[in-house]
Amino acid sequence: MQISLRRHLSTLAVLSVLSASTASSAGAQSPAERPDPKLQRALDSLVAGFQGDVGIYVRNLRTGRTAAIRADELFPTASMIKVPILLTLFDRMQRGELRFDTTLVYTDSLLYPGDDILGSFRDSSKVALSRVIMLMITTSDNTAALWNQSLAGGGVAINAWLAANGLDSTRVNSRTSGREPNREAYGWGQTTPREMARLLTMIREEKAVSPAASQEMYRDLTRIYWNGEALSQIPPWVEAASKQGAVDASRSEVVLVNAPSGDYVFCVITKNQQDQSWEAGNAGFVLLRRVSALLWQYFEPKHPWTPAPGADRFKPQDD
Repeated sequence: MQISLRRHLSTLAVLSVLSASTASSAGAQSPAERPDPKLQRALDSLVAGFQGDVGIYVRNLRTGRTAAIRADELFPTASMIKVPILLTLFDRMQRGELRFDTTLVYTDSLLYPGDDILGSFRDSSKVALSRVIMLMITTSDNTAALWNQSLAGGGVAINAWLAANGLDSTRVNSRTSGREPNREAYGWGQTTPREMARLLTMIREEKAVSPAASQEMYRDLTRIYWNGEALSQIPPWVEAASKQGAVDASRSEVVLVNAPSGDYVFCVITKNQQDQSWEAGNAGFVLLRRVSALLWQYFEPKHPWTPAPGADRFKPQDD
C-alpha cells in the first residue's frame, strides 16, 4: 500500500509539473500583462545604487505578472543582436531562399578578429550552414554571426523583418546603410528589454517564422556555452533559452525559463556602466546573476535552489 501511494503521489507531481509547463506552451496565447507590485519593489531595490543605467523587463507567461524598469528605452544589444539575425536567416530558409543543410565555403576574408572558433578554420574549409548557425548562438561566434548577417540579406533585410513583425525599436546598426549614427550610439545593434523578451517569447510560442522554424531556433537557444551569469542561477536540469551580450560599458542577457510552475521570460540590459572590467565580479555581471536568482526564488518558492559552493570555478570566462 505504501509503495502504491508513493507511486500515486509521484505521478501527481509529474502531472502537476506538466500541466504548469503546458499552460504557457507552444502556440498558446499568453495572458495579458498584469503588473506585480511586490516583484516591482524587489527589482527596484535590487538596482538601487547601480552605477550606470539599467533596463529590465520580466513577464510570467503563465500568469501574465510583469515588472519593468526602463523597459521601453533603447539599449545596446551587443551579441543579443544575433537573435534577430537568427530569425531572419530562418525566414529566408522557410521561403526556400536558403537551405539548412547547405554546405558553405569559409574564406579568410570572413574573419572577424578575436577568439572565434570559425575564425580558426583554414581558408577554403567547407562548413554546413547549420554549424555556422550553431556557432553564432551557442558560442556567440562573431565571425559566424557576421557571415550569417550577410546570408540573411544584411542589416537592411533584418531590420525590414523586424519592422514587418511589429518590432519598432530593435535594429541592426553595423554594416547597415543609413545606420551609422545609431552604430556610434549603440554599437552592432539596439533594442529595448521588452522587445528582446518578446522575440524569445515569439520563438517559444512558435509564432516566429513558422512552428517548425521556431522549434529549431529554440533548440539552438537552449545550448548556450556562456552560462556564468543569469543561467548560473537556474537549476541545470531546468531548460532555458537565452542569449547574452557584453561590451565595455554594457552587459545584457535575455532568458526564457521553462520553470516547473510555468514559463517566465526576462531581459536585463545595462549601459553607461562605470565598471568596465571583464572579471566575474563586474557590476553588470553581478546584476545579471542577482536578478536571475531573485526571479527563480520569486516564481518557484516550492523549488528552492542555489548554486553549489565553488560552482563559479566551472564557468567559462573571457580570456
